[in-house]
Amino acid sequence: MVSLRPLSSLASYLITSLEESHPTPQEERRITVNPIVTKFASWYERLRNAMEFREDEVILRATIERILKRRLLLGGNGKTTAKPLVKELLWARYLPDGDVGESVVQKIEEIINLHLALRLRILSKYKFPESTINEWTYDLMSSDIQYILNPKRSKELIANFMFHVLKDDIMIEDESVETKNAQVFIAVRKAFARDDLAFLRYHLFCQYFGRLTSKTLDYTAEHFMEGYNEILRQMNYVNRDKVYTYIKRRTAAFFIFEDVLESQKANLKTILENDDSLRDVVFEACAKRYKSISSRVRTAIIRSVIFILLTKVAFAFFVEGTYERIVYGYIIWSSIIINISIPPLLMILVSLFIRTPGQDNSERILSYITRLLHEEDPVLGNKLLIAKPKTDQGYVTAFNILWLLAFILSFGVIDYILTQLHFNFVSQGVFIFFLAIVSFLSYRISLLANVYRVGEKQGLGTLLVDFLFMPVIRVGRNLTTSIAKINIFLMLFDFLIEAPFKFLFAFFDQWFYFLHAKTEELE
Repeated sequence: MVSLRPLSSLASYLITSLEESHPTPQEERRITVNPIVTKFASWYERLRNAMEFREDEVILRATIERILKRRLLLGGNGKTTAKPLVKELLWARYLPDGDVGESVVQKIEEIINLHLALRLRILSKYKFPESTINEWTYDLMSSDIQYILNPKRSKELIANFMFHVLKDDIMIEDESVETKNAQVFIAVRKAFARDDLAFLRYHLFCQYFGRLTSKTLDYTAEHFMEGYNEILRQMNYVNRDKVYTYIKRRTAAFFIFEDVLESQKANLKTILENDDSLRDVVFEACAKRYKSISSRVRTAIIRSVIFILLTKVAFAFFVEGTYERIVYGYIIWSSIIINISIPPLLMILVSLFIRTPGQDNSERILSYITRLLHEEDPVLGNKLLIAKPKTDQGYVTAFNILWLLAFILSFGVIDYILTQLHFNFVSQGVFIFFLAIVSFLSYRISLLANVYRVGEKQGLGTLLVDFLFMPVIRVGRNLTTSIAKINIFLMLFDFLIEAPFKFLFAFFDQWFYFLHAKTEELE
């Protein structure tokens, strides 16, 4: 006879919530688009997405934001924007054709108007920089619309479960429980839900004010500065990285747990209560995830190379080529070829060092999931205590000197090698520019490959590599984020190229619909 182990109260609540039936969609007119237009529009969208390096989880939101900016720039509103927005998303295959009804379009229209109204009230009430409130408005609006179109209910339930499991495993000396919980919440959103800055702002905004509705609009406008300052305080909290690192190292078990819950919907409770069946489904989920690592890494590398080629090579070629023509009278092709070939070669080199986790990793994940399911107060490894920092000026000075030494050593070696290859200072600048960005993207890819690893410690080799390459990686991160904010090429692309393309898509979509109607008249 098979013995069953009862689930904990928190795990039982999660399973019950996941098994709740969804309301049947009401019968209503659905938004449809022409399949021929969809094919061309989806190709265009792939090209456009390759110009920005984003996580898959935030691409839909970023696309919604891009469309909103283009359509609201010249005074649009919910009425003129909601339906075209949905059609553009259907064209690009972000949503299945016929999946969105008129009632959803109406909700999107209301949300757009609510956020535009909130923006105007804030500008009239506070001395608030218009560029800042515009950025926040698009972040909140695009996030809100994504959750209307794609609620991700199971993901949100598991993220909430993860927060409640881990929040008591972290203590911060001389800090309030509210701040500690906010930091755990942010870390879970970043590590598990893969939220970007816009999503983080949105979720913290909803935690503070609730979701924006006609009923909450007045209160939100009246107290916006209080919430805004509190969100900034939490986002810039001094110990946020320590909390995030702790949460991230426990995230793999929740990813696999999510896969188990999604794949075993029939008799889920019975499977989870039985140790043998639980082991089988966990190891099966682990095996699938491990197999997907190579393809995900390959896709990330291809997207990274395209991202660099489309957005950086032309600029670098222009700068380096122009300088060499002016100074030398000709272009030094050897240095340019080296600068252009480094990104794909470095990406390929990174892929060669990717290792798939083994059975011991799956055992650790199973151990964590077993605790999550059956223990009332599960603890995944050691708890975290963040003590009040002791100001020892000697240590601070020593660490700063070591960090400076790492910078000098890393960039000094690069400069020496390039000098031996007879690179001029502009070619060296372009090389370091590429190397820093590619190093950062490669680091991101290595994190992607290790997302399912649990409990592995760093070795001496890892520490040595971190010491030598972390300065280059940090410079690459700063370059990537800074350039993304002032990417003139993308701005011109979105407003000078995308707008005419989308106009043509809309025209042909209506033209094919017109032809279809005329054909029906002949039948």
